[in-house]
Amino acid sequence: MLQNIKRPTLLLDRAKCLSNIRFMAEKAKKHHLIFRPHFKTHQSAAIGEWFRNEGVEAITVSSVQMAQYFALHGWQDITISFPINIREILEINQLAAQVHLNLLVESPEVVHFLKHNLTSSAGIFIKIDTGLHRSGIDPADLIMIEKIIEAIQQSDKMIFLGFLTHAGHTYGSKNKNDILIIHRQSLDQMVGLKNAFSEFQPLISIGDTPSCSIADDFSGADEIRPGNFVFYDMMQAETGSCTPGQIAVALICPVVASYPKRSEHVIYGGAIHLSKDSIRYSNGLTSFGRIAIFNGNHWQILPEGNEVVSVSQEHGIVKLQPEFYDSFIPGGLMAIIPIHSCLTAHQIKQYLTLDGEIISMML
Repeated sequence: MLQNIKRPTLLLDRAKCLSNIRFMAEKAKKHHLIFRPHFKTHQSAAIGEWFRNEGVEAITVSSVQMAQYFALHGWQDITISFPINIREILEINQLAAQVHLNLLVESPEVVHFLKHNLTSSAGIFIKIDTGLHRSGIDPADLIMIEKIIEAIQQSDKMIFLGFLTHAGHTYGSKNKNDILIIHRQSLDQMVGLKNAFSEFQPLISIGDTPSCSIADDFSGADEIRPGNFVFYDMMQAETGSCTPGQIAVALICPVVASYPKRSEHVIYGGAIHLSKDSIRYSNGLTSFGRIAIFNGNHWQILPEGNEVVSVSQEHGIVKLQPEFYDSFIPGGLMAIIPIHSCLTAHQIKQYLTLDGEIISMML
């Protein structure tokens, strides 16, 4: 297999991936939660089937295009966890006529548009901002929320389901305790809304991977939508959401040049492969990916300090500790553990499993 790798290739450890899926499915079952995993991380019909084998029937996606792709592959219960783009109403109507489709709203204006333009029934979640400050309504704005619920109920096509949030600010946590504090604060806000609007029997949908991975109290929640857990990555390992041994993907890159005097190698693997997401260690070092040694059967992650320290379009600059420098030479291969596996997968567009199978993704 190694001799056939000529350019950046995303390697997938199927056993680790299946173990991660099983772990989260069993956790949801233990807490009596609907498990609606986010498929934006893997974006693959084949990997989606691995979820079916664990009893998953409902999924989350991040775009209309992704919903179309998975609908074509037999998924019938899909939530598009992204604010509605009203310019895609034709495609939204086509999907709503084919599958059980759930949409996110966060303004009366969008609800008004759907009232006059939605041609098939769709479930509606109100997006709540519990601290990420990316999108969603302030949970304290009960007047706005009530106004939106009333507008939803005036339509015979919209079915109010409940409240949805993504506490993505857990990704910036430094440790497990920080994650649990954010999880508790976010869930408390959502449960407050559940109580305030109890007459509508709203579902509470939450979904960040750090919280879903380590929390053991989901009181008041009805549904979880984690996505990154299927592969995990160095960002998750740094926050304590997973162990390095749970990370299921590695980007295999050719080494193209070496500079012993500065203890650096150059790899064919840059921003268009790894993305520009990074983590900054306490010593000030910025990493765009952790280095690992790959022997054809598994990869061994090297200690902190062995990192991709700079990326441009195609280039990656790798800084290595002296004891590991000679492990790599031009013409050889180097494994990079992604900082953010979702973006790396999206950039590469396919996987190579350890047993040599190529798994495609949506294009």
